[in-house]
Amino acid sequence: MSDVLSPFLRFQERCQSRLHTKLLEHFPSDTSDSLYQAMAYSVLNGGKRLRGMLVYATGEALGAPQAELDLAACSVEMIHAFSLIHDDLPAMDDDDLRRGKPTCHIAFDEATAILAGDALQTLAFQILSQKNTPYFDAYTRLQMIEALSLASGADGMAGGQQIDVHAAGSNLNLAQLQRMHQLKTGCLISASVELGYLAARKDQADIKRALLHYAAQIGLAFQIQDDILDLTSASATLGKTAQKDLAQNKATYPKLLGLDEAKRQAALAHQSAIDALEPLDKSADMLRAIADFVIQRDR
Repeated sequence: MSDVLSPFLRFQERCQSRLHTKLLEHFPSDTSDSLYQAMAYSVLNGGKRLRGMLVYATGEALGAPQAELDLAACSVEMIHAFSLIHDDLPAMDDDDLRRGKPTCHIAFDEATAILAGDALQTLAFQILSQKNTPYFDAYTRLQMIEALSLASGADGMAGGQQIDVHAAGSNLNLAQLQRMHQLKTGCLISASVELGYLAARKDQADIKRALLHYAAQIGLAFQIQDDILDLTSASATLGKTAQKDLAQNKATYPKLLGLDEAKRQAALAHQSAIDALEPLDKSADMLRAIADFVIQRDR
């Protein structure tokens, strides 16, 4: 890990800075409109930008145009921000802290938060549908829109959230827990990698399969690690309310497997992700570093 740590931190800083700049372009700086303020508050309030980094790392490994990656990364981050706004609502997880700040419905109000999430979702697809770069290709953008919409809807995040909402106090088994998180978290992580692949306009089925396997495995490692951190870390460290799953009696990987076995399963998923990248050689070093980052987020 030590030989890629410094390059990864530079890569992360570059992606976060670039994303912030590009996201800012979609929000008027002097607006008094509370809806735009709530949208900007939610999408510009920091975060690790894991999904955006996956778009950049995948696309750069395959030689995609930077402008196309900017649009794809912004779209993914808008969808992610929309999902967090709605996830925090009283009817969902009912949380008052996100990334160390008051959640959107606390900082504004519940109705504005709902509308801000809705507006971020539609804005994500708007910027993907426009002829807004020299590299615009209608078919590629249509593929991107399809991938992102599938990851966001009933067969993706929304479906996973529906299971999660009704899972508190129930006895989900391991397969059901994995299915829930594959939809709620994994689908958008996979879409982030797929958008980076699509931006490069490659037609290499073996490379796409390898990348999607990588994405599925880091999605699994991410969620297991998230469950571990929720159990073992303080709210100040997490930037959100700690032990919320425990308080709501939700099924988690540590609860079903035990803490040690959960850590082992996260490590196995991490290694499977690394192994999947073998066909890409050194061009995938940042993707490997992201996999390391996912499994070591407690550090």
